[in-house]
Amino acid sequence: MSELTLTKTRMQSGVWQGVITGCTQTPRISVTYLDSPLPDITLTKARDEGAWLLQVPIPGSVLSDGMQTLLILDEDTDTVLNSITLMAGEALGDDLRAEVDLLRAELDMLKRAFRRHCVETG
Repeated sequence: MSELTLTKTRMQSGVWQGVITGCTQTPRISVTYLDSPLPDITLTKARDEGAWLLQVPIPGSVLSDGMQTLLILDEDTDTVLNSITLMAGEALGDDLRAEVDLLRAELDMLKRAFRRHCVETG
């Protein structure tokens, strides 16, 4: 079990950013995609004691249709600290549109039931 805590701060311009706390020395962090390590991740000491800034540039090679997951690991304990989930592509678009349509239909049904309830009890 790792004593490190990783909190995502943002993702901007293809770079995932987070803050690692709980370590006074430089933590040994790796980011993997399909069990292969990603290059070019950076760790820099933050202003706060025991905090480190992590930057993970997302390579174009991991972007493809569907959902892709990158794991951020504490190498000393082999513990997953966090994950990055990327969703893209036409196949996903069809799934999302179907889910939104289903949610809209269920919301319309709930609105009708609520209105009917208000009329009956009012």
